[in-house]
Amino acid sequence: MGLFFGALENPIMAEEMTARQQIVYQAKQMGRKSMSHAKTFAVMGLIFSAAECVVEKARAKHDITNSAVAGCVTGGALAAKGGPQATCIGCVGFGAFSVAIEKFMERYN
Repeated sequence: MGLFFGALENPIMAEEMTARQQIVYQAKQMGRKSMSHAKTFAVMGLIFSAAECVVEKARAKHDITNSAVAGCVTGGALAAKGGPQATCIGCVGFGAFSVAIEKFMERYN
């Protein structure tokens, strides 16, 4: 994803840069964006898997509710900097997405 989003950013001085400078700039931007997205996905995966594991151990059940709760925790944690409304929206959104993915994959019968 960082490759695509990094390539979309245009330098402010694009008209004054040579083709080589623009290529180098774009390559650096793609690298930065790739690392940023990789870190975000790593944190998201860590929070989700840890929350799902804790919920599953606490409930002693292996069902779709675990994914919903883990999704809610993950979405809320990732959106916590945005305030209470963003946290609630993140919780509901990521929880619903987790349930939709679980239903699509049909991991639980």
